[in-house]
Amino acid sequence: MSLNSPLVPNSKTYCANEYGKLKKVVVVSPENMQINEIINETQKHFLNDNINIDKAVQQHKQFVDTLEKNGSEVIHLPPSPEFNEQVFTRDIGFTIHDQFFVASMNTEVRRGEVETLKTWLKEGEIPYRELLHSIEGGDVLVDEENIWIGVSGRTNQLAIQSLRNQLPQYTVHEMPLREDILHLDCVFTIISSDWALVYPPAFSKEDLKTIKKHYHTITVTDSEQFQMGPNVLAIGDGKIISLIQNEALNERIRAEGFQVIELDLSEIIKSGGSFRCCTLPLIRE
Repeated sequence: MSLNSPLVPNSKTYCANEYGKLKKVVVVSPENMQINEIINETQKHFLNDNINIDKAVQQHKQFVDTLEKNGSEVIHLPPSPEFNEQVFTRDIGFTIHDQFFVASMNTEVRRGEVETLKTWLKEGEIPYRELLHSIEGGDVLVDEENIWIGVSGRTNQLAIQSLRNQLPQYTVHEMPLREDILHLDCVFTIISSDWALVYPPAFSKEDLKTIKKHYHTITVTDSEQFQMGPNVLAIGDGKIISLIQNEALNERIRAEGFQVIELDLSEIIKSGGSFRCCTLPLIRE
């Protein structure tokens, strides 16, 4: 099966890259969102405001409606009151070509989310592999034979080595992140086979050079990164879902020929994640 095959026959999960047409995706409504244990820099900033649940739910619904209008089948996992970060489904698993991996969460507050996912996978008879060492889907980006993985407070080198051993046919790029950065997709997102968004201060000069060898880059500023600028979601056909408040960044993306769909996710962003964080893709074509 060539790397460029549009879909592996009979596979219930298949994502060969970050920008193919998003056909099937898992989400969770933010109805139990709250900041009660600071686990990233953004949350620290918004602790006193906290989350307006009604607004968060409404923004999330508009996002889901947009996905459906653009041809995605959206699967809703049940939200649980005890899981206040559950809206960020990206972290609990990831699809690398035809393999689905269940993540190993680094914080106690998030481990139960994985059990909800596993229950759903078993009911749907969707095969998966479990990783023992700490790794979260926000640190994993896939682009054909290249797999980019952030080394962060949430993803360690043992997990990356384990993935390398299981996926010998792919090149795994290890990207150590500045320690205040939560996940790789907060500072680097691939939006086509040629283009990526990148926040340069998060990386070493060497790693930045490696990214630029593979992609033309659109640079994200400090203020855009604080508003989760890199955390856009490519949904296929050159369409990118991006935060309406990041006007200048959206113009730079449009200038390279992409269609930007602007949505407001400002309430959910208070907890440190945006469009990519809120989706767990199962199938891209």
